Amino acid sequence: MLDIALESAGAKIAQASSYDERYPPENIIDGTLDTLWPTSGMFPQEFVISFPSLMSIGMVKVICSNVKNLQIQRSIKSEPIEFEMLAEKELENLEGQMQLEDIKVPITSTTHVRFVIKSGYDHFVSIHRISIDGTAVQ
Repeated sequence: MLDIALESAGAKIAQASSYDERYPPENIIDGTLDTLWPTSGMFPQEFVISFPSLMSIGMVKVICSNVKNLQIQRSIKSEPIEFEMLAEKELENLEGQMQLEDIKVPITSTTHVRFVIKSGYDHFVSIHRISIDGTAVQ
C-alpha cells in the first residue's frame, strides 16, 4: 500500500474549518513534519482530504499536537458530502508534545476522508501530517 494522502500523489485539501496564510491546510499533505496546520481555537475543527479517484484504505497515521478527540469519516460521493463514521479515537495528553497515532479503520473504499477534531487539550491544536495507507480501486 502507498501513502495516498500526499499532494504529490494527487490528494487535495477540499475543506478546512480554519485558515492562516502562513500555515495553510495544505501543509497537512505536503509530506514533511516541518510544516503544520493550526486550528483557530474553537471546536469542533475539521478538514477533508480528497483523492483523484476511488481509493481503498485501511490505516490512518496522524501526527498532531494537543488533539483530544478525533473522528475519521468517509464519503464515496463525487463531492465531499454524506460522510459516515470510520473511527473515533481519544488521544493521550502529551502536554504539547507530538502525538503519533496509528488508527486502524475498516478496509473500505472512499473518495474523501474527513477528520473532525471534537476537542483538544488546549485552545489550539495542530496537525503536522496525515498519512493514509491505500491503493486505487480498479
